[in-house]
Amino acid sequence: MILKFLASLKLTLVILAALGVAVLTAYLSETPTTWALAGPLAAFAVNLAAAVVTNPVFRHQTALLVFHLALIAIILLITVGRLTYLKGQLELAEGEVFDGQLTQEERGPWHLRQLDALHFSNEGFSIDYAKGVRRGVTRNQISWTAPGGEIQRVVIGDQTPFILSGYRFYTSHNKGFAPTFIWYPRSGSSPVLGTVHLPAYPLHEHKQAIEWTPPGGKIPLWVMLQFDELILDPAKPSEFRLPTKYQIVVRVGDERRELKQGEAMRLTEGVLVYNGLRSWMGYTVFYDFTLPWLLAACTLAVLSLAWHFCCKFLNKPWDKPT
Repeated sequence: MILKFLASLKLTLVILAALGVAVLTAYLSETPTTWALAGPLAAFAVNLAAAVVTNPVFRHQTALLVFHLALIAIILLITVGRLTYLKGQLELAEGEVFDGQLTQEERGPWHLRQLDALHFSNEGFSIDYAKGVRRGVTRNQISWTAPGGEIQRVVIGDQTPFILSGYRFYTSHNKGFAPTFIWYPRSGSSPVLGTVHLPAYPLHEHKQAIEWTPPGGKIPLWVMLQFDELILDPAKPSEFRLPTKYQIVVRVGDERRELKQGEAMRLTEGVLVYNGLRSWMGYTVFYDFTLPWLLAACTLAVLSLAWHFCCKFLNKPWDKPT
């Protein structure tokens, strides 16, 4: 009796309606809605499994049975994927090492976060732009240490990921300039290298300034990169590069300084030394261990459905006498 209730088409309609509401809620909501989607999906899998058990037609049609089992697997995998996924964003300056920290992060409640154990370094990138400042392929070289201790290098891009422990790292359209400073705290502790990620370029071409607090400091500084040369020429093909002639402006309170490489600025909390200009790259990271299993389940569903219809048509004559 319970199985017949779970397999009923009326329950199927209720579940599909609930799933539609959940999808709409997930689309409109700014907060995570994992459970809102996982609940109806799990209920749909139970409904479909009960239908397979109670309907005798599946015991006589193997292809149809395999298709529905694959469909149940797909639904369950999507459910588990929503509960264990992670997606986020991060930024790394040239030469900077990823330490597991993300600037934005969204994950399922069952995700076992392992990012803190992953490390790789951004070794720089190149991007060609077509006429009209149309961005081409991003080529970003990264390096990491293999389990055996060897240094490995690979080139990634927007569509070519770096995969480490199931996490997929892609480059994004966000990138820009990064002035670096050596900060000598007045407390006498060890000097620290600080990197300022200025707003993305060329998206914020005329807003290359940001507020930044030195590592361990409390007083924010205003840092600006000032240059007049044209980096990306809309009239011809060009390439992303650092400006050759520029000024680094640092302002705190009423004090304003223009720093060249190696010059220092004495502040209340310590001494700031300009160390040079680098680039930074923005990355997207995605994790979903169910993807290869989903591909296998979808392939099985397509093949079994093709098998079912092939058998169905072969059992009937194609040509009927007139």
